Amino acid sequence: HMYGIMKVLKTLKDEADDIVEYTEAMDSFEAYKNQAEGAAYQSMFVEHSSAKGTPESFLKTAKGDVVNLRKYMGDLAVQLHLDV
Repeated sequence: HMYGIMKVLKTLKDEADDIVEYTEAMDSFEAYKNQAEGAAYQSMFVEHSSAKGTPESFLKTAKGDVVNLRKYMGDLAVQLHLDV
């Protein structure tokens, strides 16, 4: 779980090379994080709801969101000169 990560990323914003690029990457990171969490959560209840899909399809969506999230995490690390 990434509890508190957005607070940390916002705090580090001033250390970024390009604040605009950093902010855009941070916003995309947050969007994919929220989407991944939502899809994973929905996978637990989809069989008992009116939503279309299977637990596996929601988990596949969450996995895709995590792949995208990791890309933006890398972009943030580059902006902060962190080795990953």
